[in-house]
Amino acid sequence: MAYGERISELRTKMKLTQDDLAKRLGITRAALSHYEKDRREPDYETLERIADFFDVQVDYLLGRTNDPSPSVKKEKPVNRAFLELPEDVSEEEKEFLQAQLDLQLEIFRKLKEKNSKQ
Repeated sequence: MAYGERISELRTKMKLTQDDLAKRLGITRAALSHYEKDRREPDYETLERIADFFDVQVDYLLGRTNDPSPSVKKEKPVNRAFLELPEDVSEEEKEFLQAQLDLQLEIFRKLKEKNSKQ
């Protein structure tokens, strides 16, 4: 399976539109569409962001392995904002929310850095 199919499959499983995922990754929807249709290859930094977002190995995206699980589980401290979550939020949901928060923070910092250079 080509990387485009894998990205599309992962995105669909999370019920995200191309626009949603592109915004979360800090790329254009057109670029994501090209990646999903194998018309263009993402650079390594973008591949890493995609892999981190979906919590899979880059090798899985590249088709080198069929095991999507990350090779190394990163332990991250729980953000204080998570102390106010409803009691019925699962650990899996907390991990998803933490990954989203981390990604958004990274995007914000890059945009802030870019704007300060202008």
